[in-house]
Formats: sequence, structure tokens, C-alpha cells
Amino acid sequence: MRSIWKGAISFGLVTIPVKLYSATEQKDVSFHQVHREDGGRIRYKRVCTLDGEEIAYADIAKGYELATGEMVVLTDEDFEGLPLSTSRRIDVLQFAPAEQIDPIYFAKSYYLEPDAQGAKPYVLLRDALESSGQVAVVKVALRQRESLATLRVRDGVFVLETMLWPDEIRKPDFEFLDEDIDVRTQELKMAESLISTMEADFDPAEYHDTYREALQEVIEAKVAGKEVITPPEAEEEGGPAVDLMAALRASVEAAKREREGAPAKPKRAASGKAKAKDDEAKQDRAKEEKAKEEKGQEEKAPAKRKARKSA
Repeated sequence: MRSIWKGAISFGLVTIPVKLYSATEQKDVSFHQVHREDGGRIRYKRVCTLDGEEIAYADIAKGYELATGEMVVLTDEDFEGLPLSTSRRIDVLQFAPAEQIDPIYFAKSYYLEPDAQGAKPYVLLRDALESSGQVAVVKVALRQRESLATLRVRDGVFVLETMLWPDEIRKPDFEFLDEDIDVRTQELKMAESLISTMEADFDPAEYHDTYREALQEVIEAKVAGKEVITPPEAEEEGGPAVDLMAALRASVEAAKREREGAPAKPKRAASGKAKAKDDEAKQDRAKEEKAKEEKGQEEKAPAKRKARKSA
């Protein structure tokens, strides 16, 4: 794991320097969007919808769309004046029983590792918090966003769990909640009986992602069956690399066409297989022309000898 943030836990007059690590990772099978025919990667460009021009990343700003469809453009200077903490502190606000915090508030989990000089106060706060059976409610600024969070202990390490703000939790406003639905006592007892028969200690290791495993098997089968496409190397953004001999040959051919009065057609230097086929076709044409020339010379020779005899 690599640390993604450095800061300090601020607890009263105690400061504990820590490093932040992502505690979770997605195990999805990742895919690229590719061209079905040759496996080439599909690229997207940042294009302005008004003028159709491709926009450099440095020229992109944040825009807030109004209900009227108008856009408010915000600059870096606008964000500089906002009260977002830059102190890199995890400020402890209070301590509370863990059961009082609804899990729906939790967003993302991170591990906190102490710096060398902060190991002792880290362990002291960890042991005190664990023995209290409570969690610390803290505030922290991560990735241009201020978040409420909790600190708890897991496997001897502090876990920082960022939380959603109360106004970010949707209210379950469903029609059936206002309906008067009767549940008979016998039905309730039967449901409770079913629950009791399925009771067991939770072990997450007993569960696994069957879809991802099956998808991985499909991919491995294709690899074993050599159903793999090796896309050709993409041309660099700065422009295609030009083959000097091919460019000179194309220039000579263009000059010949101009001399003969034919309209010159621009021709790009071929590369890879296309270039090889082009060279092979030109060699075949050269052989055919040479053969015709030799045949013509052979036909002219008897005619000259016959002319000498008649003279």
C-alpha cells in the first residue's frame, strides 16, 4: 500500500503524525473500450460543444449550471477564498458509542499509520479508545472536500471512516409506508422461525464473487485458446513517424504525375504491412516492365537482321 495523505490526529494538546492509506480496493475485472476488428484502444477527446474545438486540460474550468441553463464559471481564485482547512489535521470533536452512528453514514474507509515519532501517542490513544468501547467523531479535509468521520480500532490499527453529511442521506419516501397492511400473528411467527433457523456467526471468508470468478475463467480460456488480439502500435500524438525512403519515393511519383499533366494526389507514407505490400507491388510492376522491355528488344533484333539481309 502507498500512503495517499499525510497529516496528524489532533487530540486536545496531543498531536499524532499519521499517514493515510486506502483500506479497501475493488476487485472488479477491468476492461478497456476497444475497436472490435483490431483491438485498438478507443480514445476520447475533450471537445467544446459550442465550437467543436479540442480543449487543453489547462483551459478547462469548473462550471455550475443554473436552472435556466446558464453556466457560472468558477476559477482557481474563487476556490482559494473558501474556508477549506489546509492544516492537514484530523480534529477530534467528541467521543460517542459506536451503536449510535447509523452505518448508512459511512462512505469510505482508510487505515492510519503513525510516523516513527508518533508511535507512542498513537498506541496510547488506540488502547484508550478500544477500552472505552467508543469511537472518536472527527473532522478532516480530504481531496478538496471537508468530511465528518469516525476513528475506531480494527486489528490494532486506527480506521478512519469518512461519513456523509445528514443532508446527503435520502429520506425513504415510499407509498407503501402510508398503507395499512395487516400481518397475521401466524405469519409473523413463521417468519421469525425462518430467521432463527438461518442464524449463524458471520464469516465473510465464506462468501465470494462467483460472477467475477466465472468471468476470469472465460478470459483465461480465451488466452489458452490463443483468442488474443495484439493491436498494432498506435501512432504518437505528435504525428506519424515518416519513412524517409517512402516519402522520397512518393515525392518522385508526384513529380512525374505533374510532369505528365496528371493531377498530383497526396500520398502518405505507408507503415507496417501496408508498406510491405506497397513495396512488393512496386517490385512486381518493375519486373513486368523489365520483362516487356526485354521481350521488345528480342522482337526488334530479328527485324534488324532481316533488314540487313534484304539490303
